[in-house]
Amino acid sequence: MKSNRILAICILLISVGFLNAQTTIYDANRWMGSDLNGTARFVGMGGAMGSLGGDITTMGTNPAGIGIYRSNDVMVSFGFDNTGAKANGTSIDKFHGSFDNAGFVFSTKIGNSTALRFANFGFNYRRMKSFNKSMLMNGVFNTSQTVQMADMVNLDEYGDFRPWEEGALSSSDAFQNPDLPWLGIMGYNASLIDPEYGEPGEDGKVPFKGYLPYFASGDAVSQSYRSKESGGIHSFDLNGALNFYDRFYIGATLGLYSVDYDRTSVYNEDFTDKDGNGHGGYTLGNDFWVNGSGVDFKLGFILRPFESSSFRIGAAIHTPTYFSLTERNTAYIDYDLNEDTKGITRPFDSRGRDTEGEYDYKLITPWKFNVNMGYTIGSSVALGVEYEYSDRTAAKMKDPDGYELGQTEDIKAMMKAVHTLRAGAEFKLAPEFSFRLGYNYISSPMKSDAFKFLPVNSMRTDTEFSNPGATNNYTLGFGYRGSSFYVDMAYMLNTYKETFYAFDSLDLPGTKVTNSNHKVLLTLGLRF
Repeated sequence: MKSNRILAICILLISVGFLNAQTTIYDANRWMGSDLNGTARFVGMGGAMGSLGGDITTMGTNPAGIGIYRSNDVMVSFGFDNTGAKANGTSIDKFHGSFDNAGFVFSTKIGNSTALRFANFGFNYRRMKSFNKSMLMNGVFNTSQTVQMADMVNLDEYGDFRPWEEGALSSSDAFQNPDLPWLGIMGYNASLIDPEYGEPGEDGKVPFKGYLPYFASGDAVSQSYRSKESGGIHSFDLNGALNFYDRFYIGATLGLYSVDYDRTSVYNEDFTDKDGNGHGGYTLGNDFWVNGSGVDFKLGFILRPFESSSFRIGAAIHTPTYFSLTERNTAYIDYDLNEDTKGITRPFDSRGRDTEGEYDYKLITPWKFNVNMGYTIGSSVALGVEYEYSDRTAAKMKDPDGYELGQTEDIKAMMKAVHTLRAGAEFKLAPEFSFRLGYNYISSPMKSDAFKFLPVNSMRTDTEFSNPGATNNYTLGFGYRGSSFYVDMAYMLNTYKETFYAFDSLDLPGTKVTNSNHKVLLTLGLRF
């Protein structure tokens, strides 16, 4: 799982100057990319409308698509989805309603004989990404999260033992010590890790040479994890597009973003020795929130190279999105350990010390490049295909003062370029009725051996992480177009697999999780 462990240690040496840097590459990955969402027509065609245009959602892919409009448009979209995750034979399904899309386009005709035929302006709100997800899993292994707790306290950034004065972890101001990890402090106060004493110094003090985890070699560790995530990324697009000669279209979009994310998780371990005797256990609870905003700019064009043909080609470039984010976390440990374990008396059913932290940072996403083609056959068939490229290894994370964080090196080491393919078709069954099919593929953004690294002085206590695979979206849709009123409906099956780890350990096997999302989307609109 950790073939790049040595590389991570090198990254850590680079990161040593950024004390208490909390965020991880898994947080950065969460804010990059987008779901297939927008109008029902856009979704029904797999999002492959960059060159076909004439749909409000294209503001976020190829801004020139708004230049195709010859009339005003106002619309609203909402949907219903069922998200599910299946692991170890256990599955969780949740039903959600959502407000997905609302926008308008004002189209102004300039003239029939002038070079500039139309000047169009528009606004679109889109729920760009949804974080709604629940997970539940369990297993029995021979390793424990207490090993990670002990290592965070025991080892410095160079992998050497860290000497501590007795009482350092139990002092009232331990959580204010910039050299101490909060997870280690909680583990110590919950009696999950035990001190190993070194030789007395010349001053007579006995330093802690290291820490041994509570769990013993040979113990079976029963583990369970459950979590609930909610929130999303909301985009607000302001667009302007021009139509020249009805053959060349150019457009630009200013994108504004709002981020809200909430995760509640509970992780439990129960210890049993080789003779089947229970040693008790503990529960670690974490709450994690993120709020923030972002901005970017998109520029695109569409060209109909042959006057006698409806074939179109297009391209768009998206600048990096500049996010400013604030994350907060709280945590607790409930523990119940046998009093005779390791000869140390433990209180029963006690509660470890709660923690709370807050951290601000900036994320600069990579550039994004989009090329697309579209073709119509009379007024009966429309075909579109798109390819998009974004190298996530180029993303950067900075502190509020603009200094680059060590996590930027983690991103280079553990993330990958993302390739997105979109294809779609629309068929007119009658002048007013249409049928649509689409497919959307997004490659994995993470290397399979990536892992979550918490610094030795981290305020974060959530150790879980997942390495996602490729995402596949399968769509179909129907549409009705009247003289002014229109209604579209789409169905989407979204599916991807991921490998889940409750904590970072060479001995912890990953849990295979299959995620699926069934979504029905409805758009109501008026053209005039």
